[in-house]
Amino acid sequence: MREINLLNCFSKIKRNIEPSWRKKENKVIAKRYDKEFFDGDRVNGYGGYYYDGRWKGVVKNIQEIYKINSESSVLDIGCAKGFLLYDLQDMIPGIKIAGIDISEYAINHAMGGYNKYLINEGERKKHAKNLEEIARSKVLPHMIIGNAEKLPWADNTFDLVLSINTSHNLPKPKLIRAIKEMNRVCKPGGYKFIQVDAWRNQTEKDRMMLWALTAETMMSNTDWLNFFKKNNYDGDYFWTIV
Repeated sequence: MREINLLNCFSKIKRNIEPSWRKKENKVIAKRYDKEFFDGDRVNGYGGYYYDGRWKGVVKNIQEIYKINSESSVLDIGCAKGFLLYDLQDMIPGIKIAGIDISEYAINHAMGGYNKYLINEGERKKHAKNLEEIARSKVLPHMIIGNAEKLPWADNTFDLVLSINTSHNLPKPKLIRAIKEMNRVCKPGGYKFIQVDAWRNQTEKDRMMLWALTAETMMSNTDWLNFFKKNNYDGDYFWTIV
């Protein structure tokens, strides 16, 4: 196992960690994984989850670290609106992609915000009205609604299996099954990557407890490593730290 920061290209996010800000009812709303979580008020989730091009940097990292190419196959567990899937397909023509997410809303709103991104970048303004639908049509055939405990793919299907900020949303018994599924669908000699909410000290733990909305399993980084080893996860990993 290696500690690898695939998301090091992301800008640091300002988070409100005031004790009175997020309440139990916000966690209930967030765990529906519907409009309120993705595109509603920030207190209930993302506060608007739109395509902004940031995943292009992640694709570059994936290419460099895992040497994927047009003949590779990649699974994104917790693919949300398909932004990473789109950039993989766009930057590595011919690559085989697949994504699964529990949120019907997210998949139905795949590539949301793509038009706005292109307009801001000054690209093809004249045709921008149609580009989001075109982008959506490219990723939707590769996305399904489902959960990580029972992946609908055969053994040894993928060269790379990703679970970025998704696995911690499962309680431990379900998470153990999800890890088994990651191992099952990954090819021998293939690669796996998990990023989860974690902390390295008491201050980070306190912040995470105030911030996290959907996580069911949260541990220190050392406890996560022990958990991975105990459950035969031998892939790479990284932490989301508040």
